[in-house]
Amino acid sequence: MQASKSADRGISMKNKRKIRFSFNSPVVICFTAVCFLSLILGWITKGWTTNALFSVYRSPLLSPLTYVRLFGHVLGHANWEHFIGNIMLLLIVGPLLEEKYGSSNILFVILATALVTGIVHFIFFPQIQLLGASGVVFAFILLSPFTSVKEGTIPITLILVAALYIGGQIYSGIVTSDNISQLTHIIGGCVGAGLGYVMHKNKMNRY
Repeated sequence: MQASKSADRGISMKNKRKIRFSFNSPVVICFTAVCFLSLILGWITKGWTTNALFSVYRSPLLSPLTYVRLFGHVLGHANWEHFIGNIMLLLIVGPLLEEKYGSSNILFVILATALVTGIVHFIFFPQIQLLGASGVVFAFILLSPFTSVKEGTIPITLILVAALYIGGQIYSGIVTSDNISQLTHIIGGCVGAGLGYVMHKNKMNRY
């Protein structure tokens, strides 16, 4: 009986040792961490770093920071509520996509979304400051239905997501006036859907 108890205790200790943290989604986790650090820096510098690095607006093309902001604006957030609203959705959808498509492809989606939305905003909205990861979130949302696409089919979930999210943003842009950039959401969603199609066709390597 004593030997049996010792064996059970040994098995129990062995099972406990198997429990460990898993760095399951490095790109999404690192993106979240950098967004959080940019928010803290914004608080410490009273908004200077947010304006200089983590938001996009019309600025001289000869300034190196102009090009930093074209990518960095997706890392900046106006306040804690803005940060949580974006990052919660990102942490829900992002890890599943990174597991499906690979870390390099998800990083490319983030960078492509940042660049496209940043350029569009720079050109068409020179007097308005844009910041936040909402464009990336919408890219992920429109990318997610492609995870279950079969050859020669169009998933109904893709149609529903596009209708609800993209259609909702178009409606909001027409009937409401707020601080949310509906155009950024739409562009982000289009980037995600486009890259989802490309990755589904195996035109982007998964690693």
